[in-house]
Amino acid sequence: MTWLYKGILDLGLKSLVRRGTLYVTWPDGTRRQYGDGDGFTAGIKINNSATIRRLALNPALALGEAYIDEGVTVANGTIHDVLSVVLDNQNDSTMPALRWQERISWLLRRILQANDAMRAKRNVAHHYDLNGRLYSLFLDRDRQYSCAYFPRGDETLEEAQAAKKRHIAAKLKLDQPGLTVLDIGCGWGGMALTLARDYGAQVTGITLSEEQLAAARARVAEAGLSHLVTFELMDYRAMDRQFDRIVSVGMFEHVGVPNYKTFFDTIKRCLKPDGVALIHSIGRFEGPGVTNPWIAKYIFPGGYSPALSEVLGPVEHAGLLTTDIEVLRLHYAKTIAHWRRRFAANLDAITTIYDERFCRMFEFYLSASELAFRLAGHMNFQIQLTRQQETVPLSRDYMFEQERQTKFAAAGD
Repeated sequence: MTWLYKGILDLGLKSLVRRGTLYVTWPDGTRRQYGDGDGFTAGIKINNSATIRRLALNPALALGEAYIDEGVTVANGTIHDVLSVVLDNQNDSTMPALRWQERISWLLRRILQANDAMRAKRNVAHHYDLNGRLYSLFLDRDRQYSCAYFPRGDETLEEAQAAKKRHIAAKLKLDQPGLTVLDIGCGWGGMALTLARDYGAQVTGITLSEEQLAAARARVAEAGLSHLVTFELMDYRAMDRQFDRIVSVGMFEHVGVPNYKTFFDTIKRCLKPDGVALIHSIGRFEGPGVTNPWIAKYIFPGGYSPALSEVLGPVEHAGLLTTDIEVLRLHYAKTIAHWRRRFAANLDAITTIYDERFCRMFEFYLSASELAFRLAGHMNFQIQLTRQQETVPLSRDYMFEQERQTKFAAAGD
């Protein structure tokens, strides 16, 4: 049956690769070129017939699996080059196996994203409870594991992550010390520590990651900010207190479409009548879609990056007012490019923590993620929410002014 699967895959590659060039060397040594010869160029070698079958039947899942298990090896260029060819063509592809997989994923979407409290904690542990040293080897010093902000475009990773925190803080309108802030999905605590140290906020950070919780608590003690910052192991749905401000950075992607109503109902319940909330999330330009099955299985189970059209309905139904929306184009591509370079530079050290198979998995993840923002319609959005129209000024000037003031103050330290 190998000949049949090879024929199916050959036809599929012809329909997929219209731009650029992909060279494929088959297990019997024959070599085939796909594409128009312009644009991105890369080559792979398929090492066995079992991989041909998997790629023919479920390419969206099988390519990543075959790369980490070495059923596919890169023959020309890097895995980043291979994925550049694939993702540059994927949106326009008529490859039957890809279209079939998307339809099945769409039908199962609400089931796969039904992230109740127990499943949500398990999903978080899958990725965020990895060895903390891994993240220290490719993130910035503050361990910001979300899209940075590049006002000029040539900032260092540390500069861009600091700019991201200033940008978000300005939108939170932290115009007086002592404001209470809820940080939903607080990660390793960097945002909470910044809001307390630089703005005098009293911050409660919540997370489902036990590794992140331990690291965040250690950081706040070391910083001497325990009187301003506390961290708790808590699902957002369990929060029953009200706050002046609510911020959530890089967590909404783990909520799941079936839970959007509950999420924004929680924001409404926990936000004081004159409060401000800021949600920072990955999104997609092209309307509702599905999560890539390889990403869902190996990296972010239960995860989904929504279209704005899927978000604004639940916001409105919760009775919240959308007072500002900003779309960050290519900022995450720049961020992940920094992470990818740092990961490669520290590959030997990472191999001592995890094995080479894990490293191939993470290389694939970082490249695929960067290219999703460069080539496949992903972006980041920030939505400012209030309960009352009068809560924030009529124009956005206050954001820019506070951001400038904080930047100048930091430069003078």
